[in-house]
Amino acid sequence: MQRILVTGAAGGIGTLMRPRLRRDGRVLRLLDVAGLPEPEPGEPVELVAASVTDAAAMTEACKDVDAVIHLGGFSRENTWPNILSTNIDGTHTVMEAARAAGVPRVILASSNHAVGFRRPDEAADGLVPSDCTPRPDTYYGVSKAVVEALGSLYHSKYGMDVVCVRIGYCFPKPLDIRALSFWLSPDDCARLLEACLAAPSPGYRIIWGVSANTRCTVSLREAEELGYESLDDAERYADEIAGADGAPLPNAVGGDWLAHPVGEPNPL
Repeated sequence: MQRILVTGAAGGIGTLMRPRLRRDGRVLRLLDVAGLPEPEPGEPVELVAASVTDAAAMTEACKDVDAVIHLGGFSRENTWPNILSTNIDGTHTVMEAARAAGVPRVILASSNHAVGFRRPDEAADGLVPSDCTPRPDTYYGVSKAVVEALGSLYHSKYGMDVVCVRIGYCFPKPLDIRALSFWLSPDDCARLLEACLAAPSPGYRIIWGVSANTRCTVSLREAEELGYESLDDAERYADEIAGADGAPLPNAVGGDWLAHPVGEPNPL
């Protein structure tokens, strides 16, 4: 029986992934500080009420686990103390608990905001590569750059397979022009996570987490090398988005986040 620990399981992506990652022969151990819905009849899940900042709880949660999908933490800009304690220290706590428990593989939720100031025109093919160096646009983006660095450290020091996914915009459908480039459909997100779980010996990787959108400005090559196949395209929603017809591609990965005041919580 495969057991996968999912942190931040009550968050937006965690909620979307819960039914999509359900498989015969698999148990999802779902962890969050927020309340989680009780299992449906026959649903193979284990619910854990805990914070990723709680070392003892994380050590217990990582026992008998085959892989960790770390989604926990703030998903938007916040104050430096909050970002530091939850996103950075919390990820270190998760990684250390996984190492101590002998978990062989960790998938880390990074973000496009780790490279928010990168521009598509910097690349010869107009596609921002997944392994480009960080250029964060917020404290939140800084935390995701640190998450990637922690993943590199734990792979190099301890031999763990670590895949960092620079997630674009994972919602049921795109809601603005920028999302037409960076949308990751929930179904594609599940396909991507399954590829990260199944790839033999990926080592340390950084990949983009977006769908194969017509207006995509980032490279999917590295994710496809792990076995990811996107079946969705944000363009099918373009008619529902005001101003989408003829709109230029984003001139930087972070979009409006580039102008957002650092440290000020945002609703984006």
